[in-house]
Amino acid sequence: MKNTIAPKLSRRGFCLCCIGVASIGLAGGWLSPREAYAEAHQLVGMIRGAAAKADIATHKLRGGVYILEGSGGNIAVFVGKDGKVMIDAGITATRPKIVQALNSLGSQPVTDLINTHWHFDHADGNEWVHAQGATIMAHENTKKRLMETQRVADWDFTFPPSPAGAIPTKVFSSDNEVVLQGCKLHLVCYEAAHTDSDVGVHFVDQNILHTGDTYWNGIYPFIDYSTGGSIDGKIAACKKSLEIADDKTIVIPGHGNPVSNKAELKAFHDMLVAVRETVSKLKNQGMSVGEVVAAKPTAKFDKKWGQFVITPGLFTELVYEGV
Repeated sequence: MKNTIAPKLSRRGFCLCCIGVASIGLAGGWLSPREAYAEAHQLVGMIRGAAAKADIATHKLRGGVYILEGSGGNIAVFVGKDGKVMIDAGITATRPKIVQALNSLGSQPVTDLINTHWHFDHADGNEWVHAQGATIMAHENTKKRLMETQRVADWDFTFPPSPAGAIPTKVFSSDNEVVLQGCKLHLVCYEAAHTDSDVGVHFVDQNILHTGDTYWNGIYPFIDYSTGGSIDGKIAACKKSLEIADDKTIVIPGHGNPVSNKAELKAFHDMLVAVRETVSKLKNQGMSVGEVVAAKPTAKFDKKWGQFVITPGLFTELVYEGV
């Protein structure tokens, strides 16, 4: 187990970890960044297959809170006297290693699970966690999305309805306060951002904030317009998280380096704002999406943020769609 609050950047927890930049460019210059991304239409199956081989790294934070990194999105765990509380369930294929990691934290059962949103790399494990006795809590739109067929155009994939055991039984649609296993949690409802089902979880006494996929640390983010996401909502979500955080807050992003802070979150927010402003100006000048991509509006941020699966070109297209 790692006992640290400043690990090196690891991308194992990123939902597209097994694809890599090379496979995004399969078609070279023949496809737009978005088309090349969708060309890897088998990515969901690839991710699940890679997850079966993935290792789970455990990071100890404070006040009984840990991060499990390596199964889709970054998973947070609170270990109470009589039970554990999980934030997100990862990908089912990593179940054996997640169980091993959970057992290493103590013999307490998982009693509660909170989903930060509906995407499979965060909620795929819902069914088995529920089967172990956990109550699932989420935004009401997460329940809706999991109960119905969902098409994510940019992944070129259609998700069938989830099994009954994976569906949250406790839902909310506005900010909420709950106490689970003695841990006080502030449940943060963001406006539609990464999806239309995003929530954050603030461990109040520990001063730890899990932002879900409203924040990706050190990499350009994906925005799922198919299920309600938007660049403006993404910016608004970051602003809300910044209002909650202070200089001592540990921030857990959905993907990227799992242990972050307010300064890094602010840098992400400022990048989003700057790219949105530039892309909006170019679009308002009548430029097509291809012309805007060619203009490289993200250039000054690419060295830091553009070195992984969501390429500068694809991120530009995602922003263009929302302005």
